[in-house]
Amino acid sequence: MSKLPTKTEILEWIEQNPTLTAKRDIAKAFGIKGAARIDLKRTLKELEAEGHLEKRKKTYRDPDRLPPVSVLLVTGPDGDGDLFAKPMEWQGEGKEPVVLVIPRASDPALGAGDRILARLTAVKGEDHHYEARLIRRIGANPRRIVGIFRVRSEGGRIQPIDKGSDKEWTVADDATYGAKDGELVEAELAGPKARMGLPRARIVERLGDPSAPKAVSLIAIHQHGIPDSFPDDVIVQADAAKPVGLKGREDLRDLPLITIDPSDARDHDDACFAEPDPNPKNPGGHILWVAIADVAAYVTPGSALDREARKRGNSTYFPDRVVPMLPDRLSGDLCSLHEGVERACIAVRMVLDAEGNKIAHDFHRGLMRSPASLHYEEVQAAIDGAPNERTEDLLEPVLKPLYAAYAALKSARTRRQPLDLDLPERRIELDEDGTVRSVRFRDRLDAHKLIEEFMVLANVAAAETLIAKKVPLLFRTHEEPTPEKLEALRETAQASGYTLAKGQVLQTSHLNRLLDQAAGSDDAELINLSTLRSMTQAYYGPQHIGHFGLALRSYAHFTSPIRRYADLIVHRALITAHGWGKDGLSPEDIEDIEATGNHISDTERRSMVAERDTTDRYLAAFLSERIGDEMTGRVSGVARFGAFVKLDETGADGLIPMRNLGREYFHHDADAGTLMGSDTGMTIGLGQRVTVRLAEVTPVTGGIALELLEIGDEQVKQGRQSPAGRTPRRKGAHAKAKKAARAKKAKRKVSRTRK
Repeated sequence: MSKLPTKTEILEWIEQNPTLTAKRDIAKAFGIKGAARIDLKRTLKELEAEGHLEKRKKTYRDPDRLPPVSVLLVTGPDGDGDLFAKPMEWQGEGKEPVVLVIPRASDPALGAGDRILARLTAVKGEDHHYEARLIRRIGANPRRIVGIFRVRSEGGRIQPIDKGSDKEWTVADDATYGAKDGELVEAELAGPKARMGLPRARIVERLGDPSAPKAVSLIAIHQHGIPDSFPDDVIVQADAAKPVGLKGREDLRDLPLITIDPSDARDHDDACFAEPDPNPKNPGGHILWVAIADVAAYVTPGSALDREARKRGNSTYFPDRVVPMLPDRLSGDLCSLHEGVERACIAVRMVLDAEGNKIAHDFHRGLMRSPASLHYEEVQAAIDGAPNERTEDLLEPVLKPLYAAYAALKSARTRRQPLDLDLPERRIELDEDGTVRSVRFRDRLDAHKLIEEFMVLANVAAAETLIAKKVPLLFRTHEEPTPEKLEALRETAQASGYTLAKGQVLQTSHLNRLLDQAAGSDDAELINLSTLRSMTQAYYGPQHIGHFGLALRSYAHFTSPIRRYADLIVHRALITAHGWGKDGLSPEDIEDIEATGNHISDTERRSMVAERDTTDRYLAAFLSERIGDEMTGRVSGVARFGAFVKLDETGADGLIPMRNLGREYFHHDADAGTLMGSDTGMTIGLGQRVTVRLAEVTPVTGGIALELLEIGDEQVKQGRQSPAGRTPRRKGAHAKAKKAARAKKAKRKVSRTRK
């Protein structure tokens, strides 16, 4: 056939022969030779311009169809165990097609995050559009970034939003995923980095306007890979859940177990009640009940809900939203101890003596009905003599006995001496559109401390019971500081004129004495912050090691199963220990308990970093209207590139880069944690009071740049820096600064050796 085919005929050929779509294949199929190839090329160009075809290298294909061999991202199995994947290079206008992976017996095991090269077959009449056969696995969990896409002549570039990162990624024209200039995007590494030039990326998701206020937490969610949507089978299972009845449970509905939470609490997973102990053998004693939502009744081992909860590990909280561990049907409804409704619970009844020592406890699986859901401020106001309509009738029978039990526990806490850090917590308040209305520090009321003490005691009781019954569990472990961190803290204390005991087994009481020495002084924040930094990271594990910070030998998390998977494991262990039902620990729970502990320790750290990054971005946005303002703060960190400052008013952390420290050159002494001026000898170190000017703010990264004006009461000389990035200085000043730093380091070393 020498006649030039019509556009319709060409499209039909490509649809019927997806592996023969090169111009040469099309020409051969229609018998086109010689000069007629020029006309065919023009027709193919027109089809491409009209959007009917997409050119990929030397072949043409329908952009609304996937090529017969494609790169796929495995998204994981559904509730029935079927494995699904998403195409990595979908360019069509319609909804992204669903791909079912059909594994062979010889194929390697595939999981969520694996990238595979697969051969596709289109299917009709199914709930998926293609079936895929594995050719080879080409990688798992490729590195991803979130950034701002900027269009260039061929494709574009992605500007990072990570604070302190200035490395851009380049995006090819066929890997933009349709992103527009200035859009927030998520991308992944698209091949090995070229020997020279920028790393290459492929955009996998468009996230919208980065300047929108509500994009702040969205950035953190995607940047840190926090799952923020539930699979369909998980939602179906949650929606099918029904309230639990009284069968097999104790009736605790007559106990006035009240919840006390923040006024904006999204869930209520703990309730409490106290009364004087009527036992004459325990004069002045108390009976304290702590009831916790029975999440294990709804989230059973091996279910879709369980798999997703373990995957998330915990809920993640942002100022404008929460990414929950469980769907709202459970976290906000059936597992939330709302006022006036019957809810399943696991409760612990604890007997305290007059000095606050726990002398007995036992656990109960019951059904409760809370008479009131209160918030901290109204409870404290009632105790302070200003009850409202909600608390007036509860004051004598419920609230005062709770505070009496707390008073006893407070004396026991004083004897136990847990680490008593004084680090105010910030509260970011948002308007309805997501913009920051105010930033203030949270009040620390006795109502907060009361709930904290009750929860700690309940956690101890759970750990002790499971140890006694020899049932596996996940402990909350906090090890003591390393010798290196402890020595660094000791040096910081000595430099401030305080002492930290040496040559004895470290106890929290030793650290508390240091904190007491600094209390009320200008060094208080420095000593508190340095003590916090000396601590190790707490984690979950099956080994019984203890909790150093709380000064407790046995400790596990029991009180928040709505938002922590560790607590759910402890609940299941209690069910197994007491023989309460078949929804206790499964053999898989026990076999995987160490791996589960490692995994949820990682997800906890991931959430902490995401929450911190979000706070930084909100604070930067809040301060972006105040460029040029003078502010006060304290040096909170020192690095070779500048000094970090925590601002008094907002608690925001900003950086004074070297160029903004003044006219002289500063030498960094890493061991001493200081910067020393070459001309004046002025030293910048942790905890010093400073006055700074807000020089630059980048809300999308959370970056805040400051300029140093005063340190202590001493003004800093300002001036332009030299083109090399350093200020003019006297000849040999750099050498003098280095010599002084070496001498100081040697003196410190000799001093330590003599001790």
